[in-house]
Amino acid sequence: MKQIPVRSAVPTELTWDLTPIFPDDAAFKAAVSDIQQAAKQAAELKGQLTKSGQALYKVTTTVFDLNRQLERAYVYASLKNDQDTGDANAQALSGQADNLIATVSSATSWFEPEVLGLPAADLQALIAAEPKLAAYQHYFDVLGQQRDHTLSAAEEKLLAGASDIFAASSKTYSVLSDADLKFPVVQDEDGNDVQLSEGLYGVLLQSTTPGVRKQAFEALYSVYQQFRHTFASTLSSEVKTHNFGAEVRHYGSAREAAMSANNVPAVVYDTLVKSVNAHLDSLHRYVGLRKEILGLKDLHFYDLYTPITGEPSLSYTYEEAQQEALKALAVLGPDYVANVQKMFDSRAIDVVENKGKRTGAYSGGMYDTKPYILLNWQDSLESLFTLVHEMGHSMHSHYTRTNQPYQYGDYSIFVAEIASTTNENLLTDYLLKTQTDPQVRAYVLNHYLDGFKGTVYRQTQFAEFEDYIHQQAAAGETLTADFMSQFYGELNARYYGDNLAKDPQIADEWTRIPHFYYNYYVYQYATGFAAATTLSQRILSGDVAKRDAYLTYLKSGSSALPLDVMRKAGVDMTQPDYLETAFTTFDKRLAEFNDLAHQLKK
Repeated sequence: MKQIPVRSAVPTELTWDLTPIFPDDAAFKAAVSDIQQAAKQAAELKGQLTKSGQALYKVTTTVFDLNRQLERAYVYASLKNDQDTGDANAQALSGQADNLIATVSSATSWFEPEVLGLPAADLQALIAAEPKLAAYQHYFDVLGQQRDHTLSAAEEKLLAGASDIFAASSKTYSVLSDADLKFPVVQDEDGNDVQLSEGLYGVLLQSTTPGVRKQAFEALYSVYQQFRHTFASTLSSEVKTHNFGAEVRHYGSAREAAMSANNVPAVVYDTLVKSVNAHLDSLHRYVGLRKEILGLKDLHFYDLYTPITGEPSLSYTYEEAQQEALKALAVLGPDYVANVQKMFDSRAIDVVENKGKRTGAYSGGMYDTKPYILLNWQDSLESLFTLVHEMGHSMHSHYTRTNQPYQYGDYSIFVAEIASTTNENLLTDYLLKTQTDPQVRAYVLNHYLDGFKGTVYRQTQFAEFEDYIHQQAAAGETLTADFMSQFYGELNARYYGDNLAKDPQIADEWTRIPHFYYNYYVYQYATGFAAATTLSQRILSGDVAKRDAYLTYLKSGSSALPLDVMRKAGVDMTQPDYLETAFTTFDKRLAEFNDLAHQLKK
């Protein structure tokens, strides 16, 4: 039986190197002690920032420096924990980092309320009195927009001190889903016994053998359904936390609070949901085509991921995928490619799955570290797309951090997914231009259509579910497992149409979606993918000015509001135009795939 390796058995070259952050755990613990002391000193600055422009500058830089130290410690602990969530020592380090966040938050919770307690004119006078504060002007401008939603210093301190408590539901979900759930042994296409995991589940759903797909689907959900009431409790508590935060800060809803934090107006969310629902017929056509080409009497949810054209014609080892990624991203210019190569050469990527490793993939790090990427590699086209996707995040981070000061050295979550999905679009275009075999082209088109389905349609479906349960909880409804499953099942049926069988298990899919704990994050996958469609077309036009406009977006960080950054890159996300461009591209490639798939079937 194939077993998932333990962490110690993974080759060193396939693991990330965390020593540039801290050489060892002892250095981390020393840093924790230093940060605790610095937090005490920061707390003593309360009440001083209004004295003069110089005092405001001193307090501001002290708070930013403290947060900078905190982020470094947190990144080290979280990366170490994610590489093996079952490691007791890593859990302890992560716990120390979480406690440190609460300590620092409590020690500096007075800062923003104190700034916002100043009349706008008085604050501007202090900034004008100290030239060094000009570098923080945009920060103070954005902060000023929160005047009506910031509490007193005492209240902010109370909330900051409870941050670890508010995170309990999310942490419980993560530990349960990543470390404690035990999945059964199933059989792969060759009849081999394999230990099912979230990572392997995605691979088995792409199997061309229906029995393998069905077995994996039923086995996975049999485990989640055992704990559906527990997951309902954790998700319900998380939603209550979001609603509570919105209420105490005088927002009309949790959605308004979450979007306001990123300076994104409600029209962006509403335009997305409206546009996607207006184009559900395109998804229904795709589902119907999938059912037809696969020759299935009943199309089940576990049939939505297998390539319609048969066995995957493309697979890549990790080494091969690196070379393909470099070729696909060459259109972004030599500097971009050189920085991608540095990522490959510096052990910045944790590649393969091991026992206890966090599922999925992400790009991490902070201002004073290189970007890090977590993968759970499988030799598949999907893993190549994941690598390119996360590299988009990492290059966004690299360009931002090397072109902006610390206070603007990060970027809004809203624009984060645009860089990653632009890379995915560039990879799709590269493959369609370099692959002439009809079977391969059909597979790539199928992959694109599945990616669009999974990102634009699926994430908007998630967004609708997320908004619904927040609204219902705010109205006093109890979010039981049965209540959420009933709505989720109906929503899924509306999105996919009559050609998809109503598998009872899918009503419980919400139990295994970690993003529902991220507070209105998922809609940004959909808006990001759609915006990336327009941006990738601009890059591929060969117009250097358009490419450079995109690179300027990568370098902007949070030095301007998200929508302003995107307008300069060439996309106005308050209008439906970019979404219409995306759906036009989907329909065009669906038509091309339809013709090609029928030709291959003859």
